[in-house]
Amino acid sequence: MGILLAYEISIKNDEHERIIVRPAVAADVVFAKEIAGEMEASAIARGTGIAKRSPESICEKILAGKAVIAVTDYGKWVGFQYLEAWEEGKFVSNSGLIVSPKYRNAGVATAIKIKIFYLSRSKYPNACIFSITTGLAIMKLNTSLGFEPVTYSEITKDEHFWEGCKSCVNYDVLNGKKKCNCLCTAMLFDPAKVKKEKKEFQLLYN
Repeated sequence: MGILLAYEISIKNDEHERIIVRPAVAADVVFAKEIAGEMEASAIARGTGIAKRSPESICEKILAGKAVIAVTDYGKWVGFQYLEAWEEGKFVSNSGLIVSPKYRNAGVATAIKIKIFYLSRSKYPNACIFSITTGLAIMKLNTSLGFEPVTYSEITKDEHFWEGCKSCVNYDVLNGKKKCNCLCTAMLFDPAKVKKEKKEFQLLYN
């Protein structure tokens, strides 16, 4: 995993601003209201469904050490994502990816996704990591990290996870289909499967 396990990832945008992508710390709760507001505004602008997150829930993830944040080196918020464990750590979700409009298309989302993925692997090395999304770019990035499209039956059955979808505009679709599918695509990273494939590859070429 090399440099991706480092505390932070630094990138620069076209304006030569240094953007730091790192695990969120307690001091970052000051950005919670701005993050929650941008999540809602972005969903409305795209006309897609997304479960609403309150500033309080954002604070909770930050204080629990379950979030990644991107900020400029002068302290301006740039992007955010969080993780959550389900079924006693059997599954981990990577959710709530958001980037401030000014900083989109600069590689920030990619850096955040990579960082949250390895934070999830570090905290829950044996867990299956899943993501549900309507975004093609996120699907492509998930694929590059080893995720595969799956049916909803292969991700968590925890009702608390699905309760988070109640504020999504597509919740009636999800509920009407008894949580078997919706407009989002489910993607899963299974460490056991990856380990098995790696072992088979080594046996084949050694």
